[in-house]
Amino acid sequence: MVWSEHIFVMLLTHEKFANFATKPIADTKSSVAGLFSLALDSVDEVNSMVNNGLKAGGTEPSEMKDYGFMQQRTIEDFDGHTWEVFYMDMSKLPTE
Repeated sequence: MVWSEHIFVMLLTHEKFANFATKPIADTKSSVAGLFSLALDSVDEVNSMVNNGLKAGGTEPSEMKDYGFMQQRTIEDFDGHTWEVFYMDMSKLPTE
């Protein structure tokens, strides 16, 4: 999946990934192996991505967090990987 000009995401089956991995594959349903953050251009895009992920079998472990300048939603994919999807409005970023 092409995310941007500089970011590409590969989604592989466990069997295919095992061909690349040099260590055992982590059980990400019971342990965190990584946290992936993706910035989007609007809150609507955040909601759309997370809602599509939920339709595809993901789960949302917590409600949207609103920090005033940033809105963030978290989704876990069906393997348990954690994705933080957020929109940041730089014009509202605190200066202190």
